[in-house]
Amino acid sequence: MLIERIWAQNEGRNYHYLIACTETGEALLVDPLNAAACLARARELNVRITQVFNTHEHRDHTGGNAEIVAATGAQVLAHAAAADRIGGVTRPMRGGEVVRVGRTIELTCLDTPGHTRAHLCLYADARDSQPPALFSGDTLFNAGAGNCLHGGDPQLLYETFAEKLARLPDSARIYPGHDYLLRNLAFTLDREPSNSAAKEMARRYADQTGALTPTLSMAQERQINVFLRPASPEIVARLALKPESGATPTTREVFLALRALRNRW
Repeated sequence: MLIERIWAQNEGRNYHYLIACTETGEALLVDPLNAAACLARARELNVRITQVFNTHEHRDHTGGNAEIVAATGAQVLAHAAAADRIGGVTRPMRGGEVVRVGRTIELTCLDTPGHTRAHLCLYADARDSQPPALFSGDTLFNAGAGNCLHGGDPQLLYETFAEKLARLPDSARIYPGHDYLLRNLAFTLDREPSNSAAKEMARRYADQTGALTPTLSMAQERQINVFLRPASPEIVARLALKPESGATPTTREVFLALRALRNRW
């Protein structure tokens, strides 16, 4: 499996991904916005885009669909509940369904609501010495989590993190829809100043552009991402939450407080 990350070079700091079968040259394109960049990279790699996958309906993840389809005849795959809002979807998808690319690639749709109510991530199991991979759209960012301001629900986002992402192996590689790494690390250090892993990563990549931002593992995310660390005593103490029961705040309460704080931070 070939995974090629394409930097959109836009203000929103979007990433697109080509996932190609090395035997057949067939490729799936995830969340196209800058269609010209995606088509050019596909030509350079000598792969054929046969499918487009939209993780969710927001324009910055679907804006290149029409141009890609016109150039390649690709099928468009997206959450069934978002298909009408996206338009042009030829294969409505739901959690648990499998996307096949060429002869060698199988990607499982994970139902991951929160950023929007109809959001899918794609997950590839480890295969042929390659680690597992999660194409996380706007659900999980490097050191962060998607906001819920445009059709989402933070309660659903918490459940996605607690019930879906928490089960991923440490070895899984994370491929998010945007590069917000440095800003998210700054938020982590604001909430957990003693986090040495976040400090070191912020120092190491301080001068990197989005095109050069590293691909992180789930193990690294568990070290640097406050939304995956709601049980951290330091994070809990600095939020100064006071549950009505007087008990220690639950991980749900901490997660929701962090998400609300990040909205205005």
